[in-house]
Amino acid sequence: MTDVDVAVVGAGVAGLAAAYRLAGSGREVRVFEAADVVGGRMTTLREDGFVIDTCAEQIAERGYRETWKLLAELGIDRAAAPRIGRGIEMWRGRARGGVAQPRGLITGAGLPVRARLDGVRAMRGAFDIERPETSRLGDRTVAEFAAPYHPDLLNYLLQPVVSGFFGWHPARSAAAPLLALLTSVGSPRTWRTYDEGMDTFARALAAGADVTTGFRVDQVVDDGSSARIISGTREISARAVLLAVPAPVAAGLHPYHGSAFLGVCSFTPVVKAHLLLERPLGGPGYALVVPTSEDGTVATVIFDHLKNPGRAPAGRGLVTLMAHPAVATELLTMPDDDVAVRLTDAAERLVPGLRSATRRAIVRRVPEALPEATPRALALRASFEESLGRGAVDYAGDWVFLSPCSEAAVRSGLQAARRLARS
Repeated sequence: MTDVDVAVVGAGVAGLAAAYRLAGSGREVRVFEAADVVGGRMTTLREDGFVIDTCAEQIAERGYRETWKLLAELGIDRAAAPRIGRGIEMWRGRARGGVAQPRGLITGAGLPVRARLDGVRAMRGAFDIERPETSRLGDRTVAEFAAPYHPDLLNYLLQPVVSGFFGWHPARSAAAPLLALLTSVGSPRTWRTYDEGMDTFARALAAGADVTTGFRVDQVVDDGSSARIISGTREISARAVLLAVPAPVAAGLHPYHGSAFLGVCSFTPVVKAHLLLERPLGGPGYALVVPTSEDGTVATVIFDHLKNPGRAPAGRGLVTLMAHPAVATELLTMPDDDVAVRLTDAAERLVPGLRSATRRAIVRRVPEALPEATPRALALRASFEESLGRGAVDYAGDWVFLSPCSEAAVRSGLQAARRLARS
């Protein structure tokens, strides 16, 4: 007899969605989370009246079917996640609006006419967010996919988007998962963010679950008909263990997984400086993406107080600077003050007055932030998915679909719950 029916390692939305669904079907589930709070890469920090989203920034109306269904089950309606109602801007000497939305075809969004037309042609075709490897693009990287088109399509659209939102290098990450995601989520003006912070969904899922935070799992052992999680000198046996953590973490916890995919499913790091301002800055867009050719230090500027007015106290501002992937690894080990100064100095010309308006900076690092979706991982993804559910250790996360979004994590968690419920 085991200590628990199902043990879930990781209290991000993948693990919590799985636990919620399994508990609803009558299974005994315990969730173990190393951090002190739930949410994983959808956590929110609350400081001095500021509501700071530390990793994920928004959700989409379109393409988030399972997320919206679960929210409805939890009694959370769409009014709790209002539309942002603002667009994304591209820096090209100045901020230019219309990125990734239809009006950009008219205004340019920083692109010449030929590049705009190439962008329309490039996005044609069928893309499957759950099976990205089936697209016509094969294993081409973002850079290879863009090569036949006007160079600005890569330099002033695709590269800034993949680097600024996913921390990707366009020469390393595959294009198919990117286009599957971009074509599924619709215009940025329809995107939403939770009024109470991006951890709203995770907190609601966790409310009725048996969750232990501050519990670090060191190893997972598959004993055939059952499994064990080991934390220091403590062991907990379970009929099944669901590893709902980033792929590199899962591979380290269960090194005898036997999966080539897990061994190559790399993640990109994200480093952010959240600047608490004495006054609001920015606009009209809520986000500004910065091409490598314009700045190699800051990839994205998020005006959080424009994303949602509740993110900052009245009359104040909150700005998040996301480091460019070229410097993110270096910044992982740099002192907080040095990170804040380096990013703020680089962003000053993008947001004049930023330095003088900043009253405090909070630095957050996520070493395994987003699945990198390399061509090698893409080639091995389908066989990995087919193998799931065959042992006492199962897996869930956005990386199962190589799609860097919370909807992919939710779908993966729900699919894992269905597999475990049948076993």
